[in-house]
Amino acid sequence: MPKAIQIDQHGGPEVLKFVDVDVAAPGPDEVRIRQHAIGLNYIDTYYRTGLYPSPLPHGLGFEGAGVVEEVGASVKRLKVGDRVAYGQSPLGAYAEVRNVPAHQLVKLPSWISFEQAAASMLKGLTTQYLFRQTYRLQGDETILFHAAAGGVGLFACQWARALGVKLIGTVSSPEKAKLAREHGAWETIDYSHENVAERVLELTGGKKVPVVYDGVGKDTWEASLDSVQARGLVVSFGNASGPVTGVNLGILAQKGSIYVTRPTLGTHVATAEKLQAAADELFGLIKSKDIVVQIDQRFPLSQAAEAHRALESRKTTGSTIFTLD
Repeated sequence: MPKAIQIDQHGGPEVLKFVDVDVAAPGPDEVRIRQHAIGLNYIDTYYRTGLYPSPLPHGLGFEGAGVVEEVGASVKRLKVGDRVAYGQSPLGAYAEVRNVPAHQLVKLPSWISFEQAAASMLKGLTTQYLFRQTYRLQGDETILFHAAAGGVGLFACQWARALGVKLIGTVSSPEKAKLAREHGAWETIDYSHENVAERVLELTGGKKVPVVYDGVGKDTWEASLDSVQARGLVVSFGNASGPVTGVNLGILAQKGSIYVTRPTLGTHVATAEKLQAAADELFGLIKSKDIVVQIDQRFPLSQAAEAHRALESRKTTGSTIFTLD
């Protein structure tokens, strides 16, 4: 019987249970996958704690890669034996076997491994929509990206370098600063002892930046507002330090008629065609080695609680995956 991680209450990593599950035959528009690797992402902790509510009990995870075992009656684009991956799906990626809507799957090129795919789909596609859709970078900008040594951050550093963009990345230690620079960050700011907004002002010659990408949330919100140019854009795409709440919209006027958006991946790749196009752009950069998928942590799926503890303690760098082989 296949195994999966499920929770029946919200809380810390201890609520994660490794249990036997029944996997039904796929619905007409679904595909059943035997998974080979699963991605761990910070959004998984939001569902575990209940910050993002979902009816209990439920699984966790949105990212994985594997082989098609069965296809629904209406599925024409995929067949048994296809290598596939996904970066957004219904909750439940932490599983050995699962069903996924066919329109949320991409076909994997033969040269990309399951581990690479599971480590890059959500993070890489997030970077794609941030840089190529939410605020389309042209190649001559200087930008601020928070948590530059994290999972999405290392993709962002590399993608920015490939575009000719100067990425200023915030980090929490000299080691993470070194890692971000090795992956393409133009400059780094260690927020543990440097004032982010003041350093941005120095690095840009007083101009600030046209766009800030903020996946940290509460702890970086003020610094983001103080680092962006008048009529610039703050892209708030995550809550690693907690959600931004109680925002007085008047502050946006005071800071210079600032724009703020809270985007999600799903609305940017809402169709199979848009998803495949975004993935193809990502895969092209991986193939050309403009982006190298860095997997720094691997855990058996049964050790999901340990993986969550490592992620939340900020001990991880790059991507973390669950292995099933």
